[in-house]
Amino acid sequence: MKNYFFTSESVTEGHPDKVADRISDAILDAYLKEDRKKSLSLKEYSRVAIETIVFTGGCILVGQLTSRSFVNIPQVVRNTIREIGYDLEWGYDPEYVAVITSIDPQSPDIATGVDNPSDTEKEEDLGAGDQGMMFGFATDETTDLMPATIILSHRLAQQLAYIRKNKILDYLGPDGKTQTTIYYENSKPKFIKDIVISTQHKDNISIEKIRKDIIEYVVLPTVKDFIESNNLGKDFYNEKTTRIHVNPTGRFVIGGPRADSGLTGRKVIVDTYGGFAHGGGSFSGKDPTKVDRSGAYMARYIAKNIVAAKIATKAEVQLAYVIGEKRPVSVYVNTFGTGKVDDFFLSQLVQEIFDLTPTGIIKKFDLFNIEYTPLSAYGHFGRKDLLLPWEKTDAVEILLEKISVKDGT
Repeated sequence: MKNYFFTSESVTEGHPDKVADRISDAILDAYLKEDRKKSLSLKEYSRVAIETIVFTGGCILVGQLTSRSFVNIPQVVRNTIREIGYDLEWGYDPEYVAVITSIDPQSPDIATGVDNPSDTEKEEDLGAGDQGMMFGFATDETTDLMPATIILSHRLAQQLAYIRKNKILDYLGPDGKTQTTIYYENSKPKFIKDIVISTQHKDNISIEKIRKDIIEYVVLPTVKDFIESNNLGKDFYNEKTTRIHVNPTGRFVIGGPRADSGLTGRKVIVDTYGGFAHGGGSFSGKDPTKVDRSGAYMARYIAKNIVAAKIATKAEVQLAYVIGEKRPVSVYVNTFGTGKVDDFFLSQLVQEIFDLTPTGIIKKFDLFNIEYTPLSAYGHFGRKDLLLPWEKTDAVEILLEKISVKDGT
């Protein structure tokens, strides 16, 4: 299809699933922070795979954890809930949330596969901790080299959180969702068809006021900045043809974990590419030895550099791993017919240029020194507000050089 409508959504950090993601990543960050105070090898850092369930009055933590460090987990949970903006008024008071843990050490069978990969002789090398495939994606339709629908949805959600936290609209609550539908013509974003924003609010605030304020303080400035930064033209947003939906039910007072349970990893499409590409497991609460996380970051890095090098206008990269081995069992590149070189040739080139082992990825992006909590909302890719190493385009020259040598140009 060359002409179509496509929709992506985002949610704020106060959404129940994102509360869970944020708690899981905050626990990971707390352990890695303690680890960094010690002189540890890659194999000695904490192994974390924590999933969080949030619900009315409670929080349950499950999963695996092996560490040389100590962290006061209930305190991390309460601080995270407080930082999001929840309190007694919004129905999820961190002071009285019951924190329940059911956490076991990492399985020795998995640890053996990670620490002693079968396809290496180097002591420092790590193997994949599980089988699985990870996808990376990039497109030239925005300056972030991300799909327009997911980036605009994230920007709207971030602006919604900003005006809440800065008391510009002091009646807003932490829970919120955004959604955008964009019409694509010849596979390029042409105009915004629909914008949806649902935001938690205090009681006795009229829907007319909420709608007016959200359009004024969230929609219009965000859309204006998005159009200008991506050179999309004045017709990309039109007051007469773009429909704006604000709190479609007319009321959103009860929200967050009080309204609905939340679970780590349930918003993986929001975390990645808004539905354009996805594969593998969720990210939050997992340390960098988990290829679900580190492999996905490398796949995005490769795809972004391919597009940044103008080798293709759109690229998808899949990496697939098997437990106990350090090298991927397959590398797949798809440029959707936009590539200047053959996709199979490009996939072979990727394996030649990039170190795709867990150890290589961790070292390349310095993943034990990343703060992961800010990534728990508003996406892991295309983030202008964070200096993420997998968003760099420093492999453009080597890609172009290798291609010119290989094809003789």
